[in-house]
Amino acid sequence: MLEPTHQADVVVVGAGVAGLAAARRLTSAGVGTLVLETARQVGGRMATEKTDGFRLDRIGQLLSTAYPELRLNAGLDGLVLHPFAPGVLLHSDGRHHRAGAPSGAGGARGALHAVRAFASAPHPRGVPRRPAAVPGRQVSVPRSRTGAPLGTAVDQARLGAAFTRLAGTPVERLLARPELTAAEALVARGLPARTIDGFLRPLLAALLCDPDLTTSSRCADLALRSFARGRLCLPEGGAEALPELLLRGLPPGTVHTGVRVTSVSTTSVTTAEHGEFRCRAVLIATDARSAADLLPGLRVPDFHPVTVVHHATDDPPATGTALLLDADRGGPVSHTAVVSRVDPTRAPAGRALVASTVLGTPPAQVDTAVRLHLNRLYGTSTARWETLAVHHTPHAVPAMRAPHDLRRPVRLLAGLYVCGDHRDTSTVQGALHSGRRAATALLTDLGAGRPLHTADPLPTAPRAA
Repeated sequence: MLEPTHQADVVVVGAGVAGLAAARRLTSAGVGTLVLETARQVGGRMATEKTDGFRLDRIGQLLSTAYPELRLNAGLDGLVLHPFAPGVLLHSDGRHHRAGAPSGAGGARGALHAVRAFASAPHPRGVPRRPAAVPGRQVSVPRSRTGAPLGTAVDQARLGAAFTRLAGTPVERLLARPELTAAEALVARGLPARTIDGFLRPLLAALLCDPDLTTSSRCADLALRSFARGRLCLPEGGAEALPELLLRGLPPGTVHTGVRVTSVSTTSVTTAEHGEFRCRAVLIATDARSAADLLPGLRVPDFHPVTVVHHATDDPPATGTALLLDADRGGPVSHTAVVSRVDPTRAPAGRALVASTVLGTPPAQVDTAVRLHLNRLYGTSTARWETLAVHHTPHAVPAMRAPHDLRRPVRLLAGLYVCGDHRDTSTVQGALHSGRRAATALLTDLGAGRPLHTADPLPTAPRAA
């Protein structure tokens, strides 16, 4: 057993995105930090499986170049984002229709740099700028030949104007709107039913992983605002690239995997493998259910299940780098894409990777049902496609049902903190922001600027990740 002395200033429990982001900020401020992770790898649900040269994301949440945390987190400077084609591709009545395509849209890296440049530009009077639309990011909706599924030309013009207004609306004003469910808010905004059902519902379902749109309208507005301001994208190399970058920015020996925490207090953490670690503060950065196991009484939200089906083919459909949504909702697939065209590192040379997402409870014969649906969506036979993996995650995304507190407290007691996507929004942006909020609270409470204790190494620690 260890002597009852400080082993670290802060022990972070959990090496997901939120925990790694918090640890990155703490160590940069000179705070001795240990990160303990039960699994053998970091990243939590942002995991990527490698099979025969393919890189398969377990959940495959969509990122946006408009996420502020991607530029605010110094550890993510090297993140390479590959954009989908502007807007989305809708399948309706056996045809494809492009919708929500920004005019003058550049690449993901360019969009991200444009946001960075705007944020860093000084205001003439020294007053911080309020968020506004990035130049060239106004959204227009081109006419489709039949009008489906966006409605008439007038309906499309109204939708384009609504997206343009949303892109320039400050976040504070969005959060001040009356809170409804996302489904109720769509009807209340006065848009035509055809536009709502044919475009906005499938788009929001994909962005929120919520097929029934029970999510808070405020969270839905934030998601649509990000869509209007940026580009949907994938990180190069798979979802694991983001947590791996955060890990590389930490001092050697900070993160230890394969360590199971059994209990916590404001001044110590007890592990199954190494006994007790004394510290000045503890940050719980696990998923919501694991956090509640360590902190009885902590609220556990409901979750949206997500199933991702990965197929390999030598003859991919001709949809380019588009994200394809089913406006007719005629099968289990919410959205699908030839992701190896978006990010070529995800498939070996000469082969293509198609990733398809099923939201909610999947059908019994999920691969068969998905193949039949993809036949219609892509207009091609999938009989010769090879099934690489079917990843079902029942607790994939915390539900954000109204009323939803987008800034749940990260400080529970003096010396005890919690962060994660269940404390903000259930997105990568929310997890990163929650980790930053928790680290800021810790630095304030510990007294930033004072010399702080340096973390001691783990005794007989397993190999660091």
